[in-house]
Amino acid sequence: MLIIPAIDLKDGNCVRLKQGRMEEDTLFSTNPVAMAMDWQTQGARFLHMVDLNGAFAGIPVNREIIKKVVTSLNIPCQLGGGIRDLDTVKAYIDLGLERVILGTVAVENPKLVEQAAAAFPGQVCVGIDARKGLVATRGWADETEIRALDLARKFEDCGVAAIIYTDILRDGMQTGVNLEETQALAQAISIPVIASGGIATLDDIKALLPLEQYGVNAAITGRALYSGSLKLAAAQELADNGVQ
Repeated sequence: MLIIPAIDLKDGNCVRLKQGRMEEDTLFSTNPVAMAMDWQTQGARFLHMVDLNGAFAGIPVNREIIKKVVTSLNIPCQLGGGIRDLDTVKAYIDLGLERVILGTVAVENPKLVEQAAAAFPGQVCVGIDARKGLVATRGWADETEIRALDLARKFEDCGVAAIIYTDILRDGMQTGVNLEETQALAQAISIPVIASGGIATLDDIKALLPLEQYGVNAAITGRALYSGSLKLAAAQELADNGVQ
């Protein structure tokens, strides 16, 4: 299981939100490139980024800083936030991103996900962000009546690289991953699942490891790494070797 550090970009800075609320942001760094380089030095094998401004605006906003991060690292990067059309997908892949994450558009225009996955095999993920099991879109501001599981099943056969599943109520709260919902999703589909939201300590990584058998092959964490309650190298070592 990969442990993937997260860099959330707001106004060019590296922040973390609580439950996706833009007004509840904590500034962790004014230099996302240096932050990304630090994660790489600490042993990160993959980097997750979110253009928070882009998620709300519906268009890329932090593109220049994203480009600087990607070109500065030797590890692959993935990005979500404000990617709503095929041209933007292509532009970001051309920029050097390994994978792009489609969230809002997966709800509003699922056909586009199919087209993107066909055009860029293995490079398109679907981000499913749920509050009490129901999908939220547009930077988590809009709630839908669509169940996370039903949305995931729509993309079962179109070549999506992974489903990134985030429990919004746990995101940034360091209260542990929603293991039940994550397992249920992973068991119901054949697409690999990346867990996100709520990781606080090594105990949370231990709790996630049994879900590998159901297809959960990575976990994204942000605030825990920034606060120091979780050390990246120790988390990845545990994920590599399992619970002793």
